[in-house]
Amino acid sequence: MDQPRQHAATALAALVAGTFFMELLDGTIVSTAAPAIARSFHVPSATVGITVTAYLVTLAVLVPISGWLTDRVGTKTVFVVAILAFTVASALCAASGSLPELVGWRILQGAAGALMVPVGRLVVLRTTGKDDLVRAIAILTWPALAAPIVAPFLAGVLVDALSWHWIFLVNVPVGVLAIATALVLVPQERAAQRVPFDWRGSALACAGLGGLVVAASLLALAQIPIAATLIFGIGGAVACWLAVRHFRRAEHPILGLEAFRLETFRVSHAGGSLFRGAVSAIPFVLPLLFQDAWGWSALRAGTAVLWVFVGNLGIKPATTPLLRMFGYRSVVIASTAVAVVTTVAMVAVAPTTPFWMLATLLVISGAARSTGFTAYNTLAFADVPQESMTPANTLSSTLQQVASGFGIAVAAVVLRAAATLSGGSQASPAAYAAALWVIAALLAAACLEGILMSRGAGERVRPRRRQSA
Repeated sequence: MDQPRQHAATALAALVAGTFFMELLDGTIVSTAAPAIARSFHVPSATVGITVTAYLVTLAVLVPISGWLTDRVGTKTVFVVAILAFTVASALCAASGSLPELVGWRILQGAAGALMVPVGRLVVLRTTGKDDLVRAIAILTWPALAAPIVAPFLAGVLVDALSWHWIFLVNVPVGVLAIATALVLVPQERAAQRVPFDWRGSALACAGLGGLVVAASLLALAQIPIAATLIFGIGGAVACWLAVRHFRRAEHPILGLEAFRLETFRVSHAGGSLFRGAVSAIPFVLPLLFQDAWGWSALRAGTAVLWVFVGNLGIKPATTPLLRMFGYRSVVIASTAVAVVTTVAMVAVAPTTPFWMLATLLVISGAARSTGFTAYNTLAFADVPQESMTPANTLSSTLQQVASGFGIAVAAVVLRAAATLSGGSQASPAAYAAALWVIAALLAAACLEGILMSRGAGERVRPRRRQSA
């Protein structure tokens, strides 16, 4: 690739990373502010997890539509309109007067996000060769590491100095800048051949995933409506099963499943989904533990969680050398194993634990998180042909959002169940320990799949030393 085109591709990847940062910031910043939001709306802190889950799962449900809509309308149009809708929804979240209202605007945010990041990522992947895939993925992965670094501390400052409403307003200036940049950088591309919209598959996917997330949200309530939970849970599971059957038979499915025939893609979204769900739940559980169980302020809790993401960024320069030296299988096994050990160690920490010891533990946990994310994200597209990148990207985006949303939902359900069993309205330290044990079990399952992976998996995109001319 010549120099001007490479610079343009880098600028485009940076823009998409910026919108990804905006999307992730609103997905992570709520966790630290959850106790303040709960006090404002007079609900348990764990119940606020529904705002995170609804946001992430709405992203997952609507991501498949983004590919079809982009082919019809054009990349620039969809991308710019999505950023505008996301920015407006952020302002509306700040104006919410109740938890149901906040959840509603979070769903609108999720819908906008589903038409924002996948479209941008697709443009980047379409223009990137296999030899440059690690660099492109690295640029697109940075927001997943940087946004959580900013979120806990920023949320703590805003909540303690102002109010929780301000955590949503930070996206407004970023959104305005992103719109102006997208109008210049993003090309207007449409598909040469238009395919009919898969109404049946889309309806089944929305009903299935929507039903499951509603069931998970009901399980996090103080008083669980058994009948409604069973109806949504069973109905959602059946709809998902019917959707998978339809996708395998339809001529033009809204969500193609062919990429699952590739081992690298399958591993990245099986064990990888367990990994993503678990590490997404940790930033949700820790701020609640520090504030509700230990009595820390939002700022102090945010500062502590910051060390998880210091480890994320600190290990980043070593990720490529590690992949080069040991390969994807070894890096996946090591990162998931370290994540298991550090999560189990978190069960033993207490308010009396020296802060330097807690910070060290969180840094190591963050390093394992970062390494695993990069390995899984790159592995996903290692063997995907360029002509199949669009459906593979859509499927990958959907599964990643589902994993993140349900990881947080599982943690919220465990916390609520433990609080109910103990007879209290607020989760106790023992409840947080139970949630951490569940997270560790998910990571252990991911580690087991890594052990079963082929030794040569991901060799096509494994970083190589550059040969001298």
